[in-house]
Amino acid sequence: MKKILTYENGLVALMALVFGCLFFDRLALNFLIPYVAKDLSLSDTQIGLLAGALSLAWAFSSYFSTAWAEANAKKKTVFLVAVGVFSLCSVGSGMASSFVTLFAARLLMGFSEGAVIPLAQNFVEKESSPHRLGLNAGILQGVGSALFGSILAPVVLVKIAEQIGWRDAFYVAGVPGLVLGLLAWRYIKASTAESIAVKEEKSINIQELWQYNNVRWGIAVACCVFGWWFATLPFISKYFVTVQGMTPNEMGKTMGLLGVSGLLSSIVVPALSDKIGRKPVMFVFMALGILYPLAVYALAGSAFQLPAMFVTYFMMGCLAMVAAVIPSEAVPAHLRAKAMGLIMGVGEIVGGVLIPALSGILSDQINASAFLGVSGLLAMLGLIFVTQLQEKPQL
Repeated sequence: MKKILTYENGLVALMALVFGCLFFDRLALNFLIPYVAKDLSLSDTQIGLLAGALSLAWAFSSYFSTAWAEANAKKKTVFLVAVGVFSLCSVGSGMASSFVTLFAARLLMGFSEGAVIPLAQNFVEKESSPHRLGLNAGILQGVGSALFGSILAPVVLVKIAEQIGWRDAFYVAGVPGLVLGLLAWRYIKASTAESIAVKEEKSINIQELWQYNNVRWGIAVACCVFGWWFATLPFISKYFVTVQGMTPNEMGKTMGLLGVSGLLSSIVVPALSDKIGRKPVMFVFMALGILYPLAVYALAGSAFQLPAMFVTYFMMGCLAMVAAVIPSEAVPAHLRAKAMGLIMGVGEIVGGVLIPALSGILSDQINASAFLGVSGLLAMLGLIFVTQLQEKPQL
């Protein structure tokens, strides 16, 4: 038992670090956008399209790459190739000379990144003790991404951009993933990545997954949770600087504070769900997320803004729930990797592609704060969809 727990903990830690590096690369553009937008003359609409391009490629890869890897018993191979490619793609963002070349770089990065998180969650789910599924999923989904992508990234990347330029910041962002990819190659056991689908079930048929209630409604909730986040993520650092008057360093520290909130919520929310149930925890923290855009807008310049943002940003903990915990418990074991990929894929298309594009257009055409309203509306819709989830699905 001690050996099993040791490998379980090591696997969770390694997958969290890999995902952290992935989000360090993915979110780098969001924190560097004030520099990139100025240098490449980008509009809010183009910023939204850049976020959408990555998310669109991520979405298709999330399901189809994962399903193919499961069906062909190539999960470890696909995972390792994806980690190597997304790390190298960060260099492409740094070399971009126009909106078109940056768009192409982000599209390729999204395609390489899409398979990483559903496969990583599948590895962890397979090795998790039953009473720790929520906690392990939360550590993987949130701790790495929050620590690297939301806490370290804004501080480190903005500092590099200020001192030596935003292009060099992208180059630096790609290095850690290559190292962790080598560690994953040595550490992940063959049994962890083994496909368990029987021969006649080796397909990428979506209809098979659609019959499960928590897959159907899990997709709807995921679209809202992803959308709540991505409605603000591509725009908020620029908004803090150009609209609310923060300096680049103040913006970096503010984003870092939100990263701490994301880190804590990624542990607290899934861990609470292990104790008191998935559905009530999701309901409470999604209700809290409705207030996040209000805290950004209505409390600007006041002493209450940062504490209010910190607390209401705890809806971030719901990301691990919709991306891993709900799909893991919604379907039989041989469909879990596909269910994760499907829910994340559709969530990315709606929440990560359509919503940022809509938010950018509304912010350009109506008001610079319009993206905040989109975020609040999605949190309210998500709250309604959560009521349709089954607490303990009968499989």
